[in-house]
Amino acid sequence: MDAELRIATAPFRDPRYAPRRLEVDRRPGGEIVLANPTPFDATFQTPIEPLAHWAREAPGRTWLAERSGEGWRTVSFSEAHERVAALAGGLRGLGVIGKGPMLILARKGIDHALIKYAAMSQALPAAPVSPQYGLPGADLSRLAHAVQVLKPALVYTEDAALFGEALTADFLQGLPVIAAKNARPGDISLENLARAAPAAPTARPDDHAKYLLTSGSTGLPKAVIITQRSLALNSAQIAACYDDPEPPVMVNSAPWSHSLGANSILHMGLHRGGSLYIDAGQPVAGRFAETVRNLREVATTYCNMVPAGWMLLVEELEKDEALARTFFSRVRVLQYGGAALGQDVSDRIQAVAVRTVGEKISFASGYGATETGPTACNVHWPNETMGLIGLPVPGTAVKLSPVAGKLEFRVKGPQVAQGYLGREDLKGEIFDEEGFYRLGDAARFVDPDDPLKGLVFDGRISENFKLASGTFVAAGDLRIAAVSAIGGAVTDAVVCGEGRAGVGLLLYPNPTMDRESIVAAAREGLARYNATAKGGSKVTRALVLATPPDARAGEITDKGYIAQALARRLRSADVERLFLDPAPPDVMVF
Repeated sequence: MDAELRIATAPFRDPRYAPRRLEVDRRPGGEIVLANPTPFDATFQTPIEPLAHWAREAPGRTWLAERSGEGWRTVSFSEAHERVAALAGGLRGLGVIGKGPMLILARKGIDHALIKYAAMSQALPAAPVSPQYGLPGADLSRLAHAVQVLKPALVYTEDAALFGEALTADFLQGLPVIAAKNARPGDISLENLARAAPAAPTARPDDHAKYLLTSGSTGLPKAVIITQRSLALNSAQIAACYDDPEPPVMVNSAPWSHSLGANSILHMGLHRGGSLYIDAGQPVAGRFAETVRNLREVATTYCNMVPAGWMLLVEELEKDEALARTFFSRVRVLQYGGAALGQDVSDRIQAVAVRTVGEKISFASGYGATETGPTACNVHWPNETMGLIGLPVPGTAVKLSPVAGKLEFRVKGPQVAQGYLGREDLKGEIFDEEGFYRLGDAARFVDPDDPLKGLVFDGRISENFKLASGTFVAAGDLRIAAVSAIGGAVTDAVVCGEGRAGVGLLLYPNPTMDRESIVAAAREGLARYNATAKGGSKVTRALVLATPPDARAGEITDKGYIAQALARRLRSADVERLFLDPAPPDVMVF
C-alpha cells in the first residue's frame, strides 16, 4: 500500500509541453468541430531547410548515429549537409529528375537518410518501400505492385547483394541502380555518386517530397502523395506541442517505409535539431536485446515504442537497475503507438520510474494515418491514462460527424495529403464537402462535458456487424473493453462472429508471457467482462493466437490499429477453429 501511495502521489517530471488549447464548435445535428489555435512556426517549408539551418547553428552536433561494431557511426549536421549536397549533384548528373520517383529498397540507416534528403532537395520524390518486399525469399508480387503504382525512375539499395534477387526481377530491369554496398557491374556506387559537384536545393513547397504506401488493409496499397510543405509543417505542428528549446535525443526502431518512423521520428528529430540513434532491434522476443543494448548506452529524452516493445522493456527495467538509471535519467516523454498499451504495463513502468528517480514520466499517444502526415492528434499534456488518442495538434481541425450511431473522425490541416498517386478518382470519396479527410474511424470524448480531457479511439465505422440472431455488435467498443478486462496478458484482439450464434475473440499474446499464464488471465478477465456485458456484447468464445500481429502483412495499419477485416482473412483458419462444434481444447467457451 505504501508503494502504491508513493506512486500515486509522485510528481510528474516536466514534459515541457506548451499549454493545451482547444476551440469547440458544436453544430446543429450533433456535428462537433475541434480546432487547436496554437500558432506554429512555418519557417521551414521544405524538408531540406532544417538541415541547412542546423548545419549553420549546430554544425558539430550529431544528427544520426547507427551501430558500427561495438561503437557508433555518426554524422553531424554539417557533415550531412555537405554529403546531401554532393549526392544531389550526383542525382542531377544521372538525368533522372522529373522522370519519376526514386524507389528505396533499404533498411533504415544513415546512407538511406542522406540519399533520401538529397533526392527530396531536388524535387525527386523518395519512395521507400518495406525492405521485406525485397529481402531473400520475399514474395516479390508486393514489390511488383509497388513498382506498378510508383513507376520509379531509379532504385537505391543499401546492398545490391542482399537485395539481389529483387533487383534482377523483370519489373526493375532497365532502371539505374544506386548501391551503397556490393554494387554489381552496371550499378552506380553511392561513393562514386557522392563525388559529384554539390547541387543547391531546387524543391519548392508544393513539389512532391515522397510517396508512402498505405497498409493496404482495405485493398491493394496506394501511394500517398506527401508534399514538401506537408512533411515540413507536420513536424512544425508537433514541435509546437512543446515549450522545449532542448533538441530531443532518441533511440528508435520504427521503419522508414511507414509515416511514423519516416516523418514523426526521423524528420521531426531533424526539424528540432535532435539526435537520432537508429535502432536495429525489433520488439519481439529474441530480437529486443539490441534495443536494450542501445538504451543502456544512450540516455534518451523522448522514447517512442509499440506496446510490444514497452512490454519487453518493462521486464528489463524491473530487473536491471543500471538500465533503469540510464533510461530514466533524462527521459521526459514516453510514447506508444501501433496498438493499445495496457494500463498495467504503464503502471509498472511508472513504478520503476518512481523507485529510480522519484518522478513519474508522462505517457503520450497519438492518432493519424499516412494521409494525415501522420500526426493529426496527440496527447500533449501530463498523462498516465492509457488508451487516449489526444486532441488536435496545432493548426489542425477535427470534425466529429454522426455516422451509424458513432462520431466519425475527419481531419483538415496543412499536413493532410492531397490524395494518391495516379488516383484522382478517389478524391470525392476520401474528402467530405468541407475538405475534411475521412479516415473511416470513430472517436469519442473521455468526458463529453470536458473536451479538454481528450478523445478515445472508438473503432472502425465499418467494423460493426450482426449475429445470426440479428443482434447488433459494436465491435470497437467490445474489443477495447474486453482487452482492458484481460490486462497485459494480451496486446489486442480481433472480434469475430458475423452471422454466428455469438461473439468470438482471437487474442494476440503478450510475447513476454507463457501461453498457460496468458490463457488463465484471458479466461479470468473475460469472465469478469461478461459478468457486466449485455446482449451481443458478451463473449462466447476466445482463442489465444500463436503469433503476434504481422505488420508486414498489413495486420497492423499505419494508424496503429488492428485491421480487423484483414486479420480475419489472414487468420481464417483460426476463425473457423474458434467456432467449431464441439470446441477444440484450446478454445475457451463462456
